[in-house]
Amino acid sequence: MMDAPTQLASDVEVDQLDGAVWQRSSESGTHGNCVEVARNLPDLVAMRDSKDPDGPKLVLTVNAWTSLLNTVRQGFSGALDQP
Repeated sequence: MMDAPTQLASDVEVDQLDGAVWQRSSESGTHGNCVEVARNLPDLVAMRDSKDPDGPKLVLTVNAWTSLLNTVRQGFSGALDQP
């Protein structure tokens, strides 16, 4: 069976995901509807769907990951301020 495609940050080799330690939020519950994150990779952060661990992965640089988190936090914060 062929692996699903992997979305990579520029200049990232697929074998750089070897040794990834995948974690999910303790808030995710037992339904399996969550994103798993591997933060133990050198200069990279990888994400995958917990329901499809052999499926596609999104790999970002640490700077891109930090920017994504900041954007999401600002978005949620702005949404909470709305009536």
